[in-house]
Amino acid sequence: MKRILDIILAIILLFILCVPMLIVSLLVKLSSSGPILYWSKRVGKNSKSFLMPKFRTMAVGTPTIATHMLLDASSHLTPIGSFLRKCSLDELPQLWCILNGSMSFIGPRPALFNQDDLIGLRIKYGVDKLRPGITGWAQVNGRDHLSIEEKVKFDTDYLKEASLGMDLKIYWLTLIKVLSQDGVSH
Repeated sequence: MKRILDIILAIILLFILCVPMLIVSLLVKLSSSGPILYWSKRVGKNSKSFLMPKFRTMAVGTPTIATHMLLDASSHLTPIGSFLRKCSLDELPQLWCILNGSMSFIGPRPALFNQDDLIGLRIKYGVDKLRPGITGWAQVNGRDHLSIEEKVKFDTDYLKEASLGMDLKIYWLTLIKVLSQDGVSH
């Protein structure tokens, strides 16, 4: 049922957001050199790797590590990168991952391929069995401000409590967080 809802909602959103996505694409291209999309190697369900697209918010050549690990993350942002991140517009291309089945709307955020600590803890607690999401319980409870251990605790709580009701709560809390730009550090 969740997969069917994901597909229907992704198709509706792609239809509604096609013009804004074209505008963001144009702004990314005009504001910095390099490709419009950044394809990030991520770890998904059952610890399988996949490529996740985002509108590019960082300069070409930025190290492929979690943003919080960069010494001065803001110095790597493109001219519109901060705005795209704060409004979560950089995440819109991930609708493709929902359609192809590598992601869901709700689930733990997919780890970067080199986040061994996060991947290891998710395997230890069984969180790796979940399809990763664009948003999740950890995102609405702290997003960029959580430690790896705290993220996995929230992911584990979601694994134990996953239901349509909890997903609806996460949708609602995500909307509030995105509109208030809460929890985004860069």
